[in-house]
Amino acid sequence: MNPSITDAAPRKTGLALSVVTTVFFMWGFVTVLNDILVPHLKALFDLNYTQTMLIQFTFFSAYFLMSIPSSRILARLGYQKSIVLGLVVMGIGALMFYPAAAVKAYALFLGALWVLASGMTLLQVAANPYVAQLGDPAKASSRLNLAQAFNSLGTAIGPLLGGLLILSATAGAADARSVQLPYIGIALTLFLLAFGVSRFHLPTLPDIEEGHGVLAGDSIWQHRHLLLGAIGIFVYVGAEVSIGSFLVNYFTQPNIGGLTERAAAGYVSFYWGGAMVGRFVGSAVMRKMSPGKVLGGAAVVASALVWISVVSTGGVAMGSIIAVGLFNSVMFPTIFTLGIAELGPLTGKGSSLMIMAIVGGALLPMLQGALADSIGIHSAFIMPAICYLYIVYYGFSGSKVIASSASRARS
Repeated sequence: MNPSITDAAPRKTGLALSVVTTVFFMWGFVTVLNDILVPHLKALFDLNYTQTMLIQFTFFSAYFLMSIPSSRILARLGYQKSIVLGLVVMGIGALMFYPAAAVKAYALFLGALWVLASGMTLLQVAANPYVAQLGDPAKASSRLNLAQAFNSLGTAIGPLLGGLLILSATAGAADARSVQLPYIGIALTLFLLAFGVSRFHLPTLPDIEEGHGVLAGDSIWQHRHLLLGAIGIFVYVGAEVSIGSFLVNYFTQPNIGGLTERAAAGYVSFYWGGAMVGRFVGSAVMRKMSPGKVLGGAAVVASALVWISVVSTGGVAMGSIIAVGLFNSVMFPTIFTLGIAELGPLTGKGSSLMIMAIVGGALLPMLQGALADSIGIHSAFIMPAICYLYIVYYGFSGSKVIASSASRARS
């Protein structure tokens, strides 16, 4: 257990967790707006599904490209200043939507998304391990699930407001300017949040700061549970983003829901809302049950629900795919905390590797887009169903910690 946290007043630790939780809410809200941008920009620029998935590819490729630089910034600035800088960079990216919409250029929209995601990469590299280590290590998964529940609150609210403000009620009337005011509002909120976090004194965590007691010859590449966890993050984020990105278009299909895009956006909130409910429940359950078993069981159900949607139509197809959100809930925070378990001073680098694996959200939606163009949007959901099977393995087996060779040599 971290001595700095053990000796700290519980009230101070609770306040720190509350402050960082507001950051989780905001990045959830911003990320899920991509699901609204997908149908909006598809109609605006007359794109096919593969071209439209460049939105998610651009956004999530920033996680891969910027994770290592973010790890270096974290080592130099520390957790609090890194969180503040991440919020500021996100705000700059949000402001860039205004000129992108003014000149109606798809490339500029993608550039704005990349800057926004670069700030979010730094935010995640710093905030996720900070929350995981802010207290009893045995309750790390429970604590991060609780923080991520507020992230999911943002993802539940985002589609409702995004659909109302961005998607036109009139079919075919997509307007690039409809994104300007929403993203200016997001930028101002991010800047205010950055200022607020900068004024709050967050507890330091010396036990996981880089350079404090690293074993000779030890590296992140010697920790099997971390490497397998990174693969788990890759397939999980890819599956979650692939499903969320296609829901609006999926629900407009005549054999699924036959809804308008605006009405379908409201149903997307149920998908993300399920993740919020599941994380609150998961946070409580993991205080009594093994996180790995909870993760494996949730992945079994998630895969089964996607398969049900693939082989059905109408309300059953809609309901089963929406229900996946409930079981997605515990996956990211649990995979993350299991992956960085017992890394000590390597926690920052391990976190960077895990966040880098979020690039699955860039690559796998592109694959599902190609599948949707070739075999249809309905059958393309086979891809995320397969992804969940790996998470079943990681939860029940791959997440077990095996000491590195450097650790065994020291003991």
